[in-house]
Amino acid sequence: MAASPEWSNGRFHNQQLRFEPSSRSLAGGLKDFVSGRQSRHPVGDVPLVRGALGALPEGTRVTWLGHSTVLVQIDGAVVLLDPVWSDRCSPSQQVGPRRLHPVPVALRDLPPVDAVVISHDHYDHLDMDSIKDLARLRHETRFVVPLGIGAHLEKWGVPADRIDELDWHEDTKVAGVRLVATPAQHFSGRGLSRDGTLWASWVLEGETSKVFYSGDTGYFVGFAQIGERYGPFDLALVQVGAYDTGWPTIHMTPEHGVEAAMDVGAAAMVPVHWGTFNLAFHPWSEPIERVLVEAERHGMRVVVPRPGEPVDVSALPDGPSFWWRSVT
Repeated sequence: MAASPEWSNGRFHNQQLRFEPSSRSLAGGLKDFVSGRQSRHPVGDVPLVRGALGALPEGTRVTWLGHSTVLVQIDGAVVLLDPVWSDRCSPSQQVGPRRLHPVPVALRDLPPVDAVVISHDHYDHLDMDSIKDLARLRHETRFVVPLGIGAHLEKWGVPADRIDELDWHEDTKVAGVRLVATPAQHFSGRGLSRDGTLWASWVLEGETSKVFYSGDTGYFVGFAQIGERYGPFDLALVQVGAYDTGWPTIHMTPEHGVEAAMDVGAAAMVPVHWGTFNLAFHPWSEPIERVLVEAERHGMRVVVPRPGEPVDVSALPDGPSFWWRSVT
């Protein structure tokens, strides 16, 4: 960690900007939260696609399971991004943001997972109970994480020889798929700790296709650099929710999410980090509506699956089904 270019003075740092929330945003957001003016919950049940997910011997398929949890089946390998199966993304299951919908697929109904990839250690991306269950379900599963997160996993019983910790632009190969930790602009921390572990976006490179995952991030020049170095991509999984005018350096707006997908050279994008947990003060379905408007302006193809609905990258749907409008 100390040898990392991103590490100095006992913590990790962004290469460009640091997080400085505005007092206006925090005060205004709290006022909206208390007054309840924002429609932060669906009025009906979010439609889910339930059932076990089978193996995919060839090709690429992604299944959004809610928030930033995505199962990526690429060239015969199975990679699980930021698995969160707990009811709340919080240090306690008694308090904190609670799910707006159940997880559509049980952990035991996933195909055998070759690699679990973590973007950073916030509770809505690194879930202790889910990690424990995954480590127990299949002893061959590897855990590929940014620098410092291995200590969390070892504390929870994951053997050190099953953990790969990477700095930005370092890579490892699991089941024939190259996994590259790439830059993001965010922060980290659990409890009172702050920036003691690294955050990252990820490149998943198989023999025939490539997928990009943004993790949590503000919009920055790093996306264009990732596109130049690792792109183009068949699909980008991009954070579009939990934004605020006071958080531009750590969470992208929907419009910036579309720009990020274009910057990395993605042929299509699947928006993530929306619709599952209330982590900001905007209406729950606002991110996806704004994404579609911006994507149409720029000609970016957007796929919006229901939670649990597999998406075949070689046969993308012609347009969104607008399923969220029936429960907004």
